[in-house]
Amino acid sequence: MTEKLYYLDSHRFEFEAEVAECREGKRGWELILDGTAFFPEGGGQPYDTGKIGPARVLEVHEREGEILHLCDRQLAPGTYECAVDREQRLRRMQNHSGEHVFSGLTHQKYGAENVGFHMAADGMTIDFDKELSFEELSEIEYEANLVVRANLPVRAFFPSSEELAALEYRSKKELEGAVRIVEIPGVDRCACCAPHVNQTGEIGVIKLLTAERHRGGVRLTLLCGMDALDDYRRKQGSAAAVSSLLSAKRDEIAPAVERLMEAQDKLKERASILGMRYAALRAETIAPGEGHICLFEEAMSEAAARELVNRLVEKTPGAAALFLKEEEGWRYIIGSRTLDLRALAREINAGIGGRGGWRSEMIQGSASASAAEIEAFFKNRNV
Repeated sequence: MTEKLYYLDSHRFEFEAEVAECREGKRGWELILDGTAFFPEGGGQPYDTGKIGPARVLEVHEREGEILHLCDRQLAPGTYECAVDREQRLRRMQNHSGEHVFSGLTHQKYGAENVGFHMAADGMTIDFDKELSFEELSEIEYEANLVVRANLPVRAFFPSSEELAALEYRSKKELEGAVRIVEIPGVDRCACCAPHVNQTGEIGVIKLLTAERHRGGVRLTLLCGMDALDDYRRKQGSAAAVSSLLSAKRDEIAPAVERLMEAQDKLKERASILGMRYAALRAETIAPGEGHICLFEEAMSEAAARELVNRLVEKTPGAAALFLKEEEGWRYIIGSRTLDLRALAREINAGIGGRGGWRSEMIQGSASASAAEIEAFFKNRNV
């Protein structure tokens, strides 16, 4: 059995261990050590990575009582210097311990149970079995940061079966065998197998990001410690850039954006009116004829383009085809008062390198043929 050094000291990042066995697995070399500070995934926390001598530790898993270190190379039996990726482990402990604080307080205040926990590179999610508003969760966030400031001890221990039976603690499922308890006095007591900080002050900060309804409860995203700081710095950078673009102070970005959106809505309304006027004027320039009408335009709104086609179909017994230029090829709208365009869509698309369709009176889609090829197709096709 490998000695679990991460239980003896969660802050032990460097250690010496003997490679007891090295065997080739399906995805690399699997090493078994006599003792390890590498945490194999569990309790919602991912596995550690790092180095065993010259070998890179890619994954760590516990299977049937063995802790397997998946490495990028083979190592001969012997003693090696080992190192856990320190920053990664510290950040995960900050997040996981912060989750315990947040979940413990939520359970105390609202009786909500943590029924799901997942830690990923971009943050962690927590699922509670009760619906809670963002305002209620924000109050928990504030209280959680008071716990951080209080720098309370975080104790991890294996109680005897008698002691365990007398303890009240949180657990997502029924547990068998030795149960490890992580306790923060007055805040939380929970069954957990993962490494944690020694004092709540190490968590740094606990930040609630989002909260949304999920399966009759609420799913929230949370960041703690250095991950929360990194998130804050990224958002501050974005806020600074937007502030500069809008010529507004950072705490006045929201009203500045509202003003910009109002101005944009007015411009859209004005552009729509002008587009419809242009469609009417453009249609007047086209004389009625016996053949198909084929026009090419650089840019028009959807509404203006349809308006133009609707006016043009009155001037031809055939099809009125409008092609709008895009980065690659064209977007088309084709209308007719006499032809069944839905039935003709395959033939038309074949002739213009297009894809699309819709209904008998009008079809829409895209085309890749050149303007000359498109013009030739409609010119040579009998009405």
